[in-house]
Amino acid sequence: MIVLNLVLSSMLACLIWIVQIVHYPSFRFVKVDAFTNFEAFHSKSISFIVMPLMISELAVSLYIFFYYPYSLFTIALLVIVSMIWLSTFLLSVPCHNILRERFDPDTIEKLIFTNWPRTILWSAKFIISAYLYIEVIYE
Repeated sequence: MIVLNLVLSSMLACLIWIVQIVHYPSFRFVKVDAFTNFEAFHSKSISFIVMPLMISELAVSLYIFFYYPYSLFTIALLVIVSMIWLSTFLLSVPCHNILRERFDPDTIEKLIFTNWPRTILWSAKFIISAYLYIEVIYE
């Protein structure tokens, strides 16, 4: 499970950096009359990639938490995953819901800005996951 956690963490960290640096900023360049179709396509398509990974990440983090209890790293993983879920559903999803209805430059900027916590959290989770992997391998 430690290896699977590291794989999932690396996949999601890479994905969120691509979304943060390339994909979300590209929303600025979609033509207004095509934007709601673009947003619907984006939300549906990205969900097929992200949701299975996030659900797997949560399950693996719970498993690791209960299998390796009372470790600062396993607690940190679970806290970070929880914060990612909260950030996703309290910050990102509401922005996407607005953008699904209409093109709104302010909401696009808010989406980009409020995605930074997830970017930082998934990056931190990757670093902690790598450290946990090294700790378990060399135990």
